[in-house]
Amino acid sequence: MVTNRELRGSKSFGCLATRLFILTILLSSMPLHSTAVEATLYDREQALATSQAAINRLVTNHSFIDENKNVVSIDDFRGKPLVVSLIFTSCHHICPTLTRNLAEIVDVAQVALGDDSFSLITVGFDSANDSPERMRLYARERGIDDSHWHFLSADEKTIKAFSDELGFLFFPTPRGFDHLSQVSILDSKGVVYRQIYGVSFKAPDLGEPLKELIFGNRQDVNLVEGWINNIKLFCTIYDPHSGRYEFDYSIFIGIFMGLLILGAIAIFILREWRHSNARST
Repeated sequence: MVTNRELRGSKSFGCLATRLFILTILLSSMPLHSTAVEATLYDREQALATSQAAINRLVTNHSFIDENKNVVSIDDFRGKPLVVSLIFTSCHHICPTLTRNLAEIVDVAQVALGDDSFSLITVGFDSANDSPERMRLYARERGIDDSHWHFLSADEKTIKAFSDELGFLFFPTPRGFDHLSQVSILDSKGVVYRQIYGVSFKAPDLGEPLKELIFGNRQDVNLVEGWINNIKLFCTIYDPHSGRYEFDYSIFIGIFMGLLILGAIAIFILREWRHSNARST
């Protein structure tokens, strides 16, 4: 015989099992947490492929607001190479580290290539939050005070068009955004020339492409300037021990020694030729 207590216990167990079953059904029907969804959206290999596909693509004119609330456009930077980084100001680690490393490398490149030889822009791609005030604060917190480096804001539509042309993908997550650590180098006409990846890339990763653009690929120079640029291109060498670009005089020493050896050989041949003629007469 089943007692009242046992009956009540079986009913309670049945209610609990029913509730657990209903809860399981509800949980299985709910959408996944945004992190899981966004993890499927961000594919690093696809992001790299998209970034690389932007090389040789012209970046069209776009208007931005700089850290001083002035309107600037991409066309303002034509005529010399342009270095572009994209960040979001609420990032607490990756973006600040990238910017600090970039600042150190820019200092090295400017010493070697000239302060006015290229321009830089850092664009806040979180259009809802990266205001001119926050971009100015972001630059100040990184200790950046360079008249050739501008920190820019824009509306969502402009950011989307600009980042698409650069091949830069980003996806919102609960902690901020997923994106590549990418720095783009544009040539003097605004064409994407090189993409640099990683937070702590090395000075030659930026310096060598800029050196090629500034010294090696210019068509608007005369013959003398062309020769000088070629000398600078091949003789400006990065020294990993000093962490600086230095002018390598060893090439000229090698050329001079080669000419001396060739001259000595020519003199020896000339003397032997004269002696042989004298004996024959």
